[in-house]
Amino acid sequence: MKKPIVTREGRRIRLKEIDPDDDAGLGNKAKALERLAEDLERLRKLQLLLYADDRYALLVVIQAMDTGGKDGTIRHVMSGLNPVGCVVTSFKVPTPDERQHDFLWRIHRAVPPKGVVGVFNRSHYEDVLVVRVHDLVPKKTWERRYREINDFERTLSENGVEILKFYLHISKAEQAKRLRARIEDKSKNWKFSEADIAERRLWSEYQAAYQDAINECTTSWAPWHIVPANKKWARDCVVARAMVDRLESLGLRYPKPTVDVSKIVIR
Repeated sequence: MKKPIVTREGRRIRLKEIDPDDDAGLGNKAKALERLAEDLERLRKLQLLLYADDRYALLVVIQAMDTGGKDGTIRHVMSGLNPVGCVVTSFKVPTPDERQHDFLWRIHRAVPPKGVVGVFNRSHYEDVLVVRVHDLVPKKTWERRYREINDFERTLSENGVEILKFYLHISKAEQAKRLRARIEDKSKNWKFSEADIAERRLWSEYQAAYQDAINECTTSWAPWHIVPANKKWARDCVVARAMVDRLESLGLRYPKPTVDVSKIVIR
């Protein structure tokens, strides 16, 4: 299985040059699901080890265009994790209280503690994406936020938070297909909003905003994983494997018991 494109500091990517139909070398859905099952089982064990080790937290940031598969990725990859040690946060339009603080205030409050996997369904990146496309703040404000995001993520990294950022990369044609499914399939009607169509008209503007956010916020401590996501089964495999690889790289270990268990007798 091929690894996703992981951005590097100083090297700029162009989203148009990345094929959203790429299947990560998996070949077919059946093979992918078999691989996914293996990785999810490994992920469950690593989550328990992360919780017991208690030296690190894992923050998974998921960003995508509308219909890009954020919810589906969370459902298929994270649903097998123990909910005691996994917290999913979905960031919506800021509340009046949140608007009274800096844009990172609500984000920092949701960062997972050590031992826990935290998943952001949308994130602080909305404040350099939506606000830019819809001209909600001056350009000098959202441009400054790139630096503020990098500093924020560096602070987290230096304090034991491992950051995995995924951009789920779909094509405009695939988005149209998924939007039509929301209309044609009655069980998916509830997902459809007229706002989806309005946002689709801004596809080019969003692509430019995402490309800049990825390039400006790629650092050694928090690079981006560009995940071709037209094929949902390939997307899920890539995300699961990246999580497994990161957790395995941490040298997690169970803590030593505080007592000599060999001398304990249960009567």
